[in-house]
Amino acid sequence: MNRAGQFFRALSARIRAEDERYIAAHLSPKGQALFFAMDPADQYHALNVAYTAETLADGHRSALDREFLIRCALLHDVGRVRGDLGIMGKVLAVLVHSFFPEASMRWARRGWHLMYVYYHHPEIGAEKLMAAGFREEAAVVRLHHQPPQDGDSLVLRILRKADEMN
Repeated sequence: MNRAGQFFRALSARIRAEDERYIAAHLSPKGQALFFAMDPADQYHALNVAYTAETLADGHRSALDREFLIRCALLHDVGRVRGDLGIMGKVLAVLVHSFFPEASMRWARRGWHLMYVYYHHPEIGAEKLMAAGFREEAAVVRLHHQPPQDGDSLVLRILRKADEMN
């Protein structure tokens, strides 16, 4: 059901003027360039992850750098750019992964771009963030789809939860 909700939200995804102000308030011009290079559905998703992460962070005010969390949330999927997957490509990738998990990983290793981006967008995004000077954000983005570890930062834990919820 969550995937179906994501699909329908992606179909109607629109960045509003207040969303653009939010993005501009939290991302530098380099960050905005990376953000707006994503597919509009990914932009909408990342924005909702940021809003959710802020809400989840409310109980951790003293132990958390909220601006850093928001930047990580807005930038967590920059490894997927407009033209990589699109809505239908993501649907296909999820279905292929769900029905053929081992084969889909093999296909990704053999160069099927759709599956490669599906599996490796955190690493691709981290490299883009490093190149743009977002070193700390890159470290979080690189790990956002990895299984939780005991030493994970609070920012990474909140980002994962917000991403799962959206």
